[in-house]
Amino acid sequence: MAIEIIGPHPFERDDQGQLKTRVATIFPKHRVLVTTPGIHAWQRLEFGALLNRRRQAAGLGQLGFSEEEAECAESVDLLIEPDAILIRPDPDRMKLALEADELLQELGISKRQIKFLFAVNDKVQQAIKARGECWRIAALPRSREEIRKMIVDSKVAIRERPIYYQNRLTGTKYLTFTEFAKLGALPPDELLRHLEEIAEFSRRRNRLGNPEVDFFGADPLRFGARDFADLKFKSGLSPEAVRAKFNELCARFKDAVPLELQHDDLDSDLWCTRMFTTIVARRDETLAEELLEGLSPEFFLQIEWLPGGRFEEGEFIFDTVFEEAEQHPDDPELIWLCDPCAKGFIFNFIRQYGDIEYVNVGRVGRSLSRRAFPGEGRRGVYIAELKLRSVPTPIVRFIRMQKWGIRERLDEGKDLLRAIIESEEYTEYILDRRLGCRQLGMNLPRRVNMHRVTEVYNGTNTAYRGQLIWATYFERDYVRGIATDKLSKAKFSNAAYAEAFARLLGRAAASNIIVGRAYGKGQVVLFDDGDEVIIEGPDGIPQDLVVCDHTGAFDEYQRPLYEFAAQYAQPINSRTQFVPNPRAFAETYLDAFKEAFCRIQGDYRKRRRAFDTLFKHRPYSTEGSFAYRWECVLRRLDNTEPDTLTDAIRKHISVLNPH
Repeated sequence: MAIEIIGPHPFERDDQGQLKTRVATIFPKHRVLVTTPGIHAWQRLEFGALLNRRRQAAGLGQLGFSEEEAECAESVDLLIEPDAILIRPDPDRMKLALEADELLQELGISKRQIKFLFAVNDKVQQAIKARGECWRIAALPRSREEIRKMIVDSKVAIRERPIYYQNRLTGTKYLTFTEFAKLGALPPDELLRHLEEIAEFSRRRNRLGNPEVDFFGADPLRFGARDFADLKFKSGLSPEAVRAKFNELCARFKDAVPLELQHDDLDSDLWCTRMFTTIVARRDETLAEELLEGLSPEFFLQIEWLPGGRFEEGEFIFDTVFEEAEQHPDDPELIWLCDPCAKGFIFNFIRQYGDIEYVNVGRVGRSLSRRAFPGEGRRGVYIAELKLRSVPTPIVRFIRMQKWGIRERLDEGKDLLRAIIESEEYTEYILDRRLGCRQLGMNLPRRVNMHRVTEVYNGTNTAYRGQLIWATYFERDYVRGIATDKLSKAKFSNAAYAEAFARLLGRAAASNIIVGRAYGKGQVVLFDDGDEVIIEGPDGIPQDLVVCDHTGAFDEYQRPLYEFAAQYAQPINSRTQFVPNPRAFAETYLDAFKEAFCRIQGDYRKRRRAFDTLFKHRPYSTEGSFAYRWECVLRRLDNTEPDTLTDAIRKHISVLNPH
């Protein structure tokens, strides 16, 4: 049976190119979609009238009030945006929301255009995760331009003009002082209709229990629905009286709103931020990107969830959006969304674990490090959450693509064999580098697995286009902590926190300088810039520091360590203004640095042969092979005087050298 639509098609536009309706209500049991402009409550009333007309045509009596109410309750609220339909599910009735999803797809609406709200509610989240569809959660904007667009697109009407900014989670429509003041330019009869509308709907609540209309930025103790409560707009007021009432309300509204919010200004970061949080916030939930419990704040709004698939009776079924991508190979949005790497990751997870209940893969949209890397190479970073049937809690895995692989070597013009060999050599270099870092005291994640996925080569080397090749990636457990460079400054006001942090950072600095983490021919030191993660204890005090990525290790292996003293003083100089005792903070860092450096140096001198022969089996070349770099780093470690190096760093710490 075809789906009956009462009203315009969801994406139908008027002569001005605007959507004809911004809300819809779908009734899966009866396969009816109501899209008449207005509010959801009106659409449910219209559906009730439709049922009674059908019953009358069938010779049946009309539904009673309770019967009609029960039928209307079997519905799902929808919000229509220019490029998407948002499902606002009842967390206790997720089956109904999923049925609505299927019906919308029957209308020919692409699955990628149908999104879910309320994703942080445990029940909603679990239902979506179980289907491997985190990618279908209505994502929040990530750029200033996207935020502005969302604000503009949130404008809706009730009966009259589109003067409200709607919160898509709560359903509340916010009226700003600017939009209210503009009503003063309308003819008295139209102004009166708007005032009646505001008076009626500011007193009403939707079925979620939220106000239909509220007043943006207004102090609720000074202006609100009560200001409209005793106004009798339909009592034959003259045009002059209507205008006088409006002017009085306008003055009250303005007086209740802070000056910086009295003008709708898309160029104002303050106004945009306040409006953005107003139209996406919900008192009892966090924002919809916080899908992984314990995920670091640096990942907030950065994960782009990707299509994968779901498990049914132990069998894996790929998402139908991949079929859509095959039918539209030139669609850039589908190309970006249907990441072939995600498919490969899931295949490898199934092979590795077997008893998977669900898996979701997300792509980190941009680098979370503040440094800028020179050159090319692949920088793909992913997060995966998988739930095993035999394990009560989900597993979160962090995935990083190998920077230089077969694809990149082919792009350089090399033949396939040479590209494969050089890619494998680089993989070995990365793994050797990791082992070298661990040997020299760097606290890395305990386990890192190397895997491969297949991909079709479509690069610049025309001789191999269409060739199936392999891409290498490294997978590890996600470290639940906060990167040192993204810690809140407020944390350092706690003396115990500052001391523990300085001690951990000093220890990490010692191994970091020894292995020569740098880039740009060793000119720029890599430290305290996103790879070092602080793990706090139950008391909130740092208890461990893990280096999650050893990028750049052994890049600088020849220059004396004293030359890098200024860079290793910078982590202290950048924080002394936030700590209670800057001198103690600096001394703790230096003491920990010297202690760790002496320990690592002592370990080498005590077991010199173990260190010297660790990479003897690897190719040796003074052009920069890892075996040669290892030899240089050990020689430099042995020849460095810890006191002299520590004093060199001390001389660059401003709080210890006030003059």
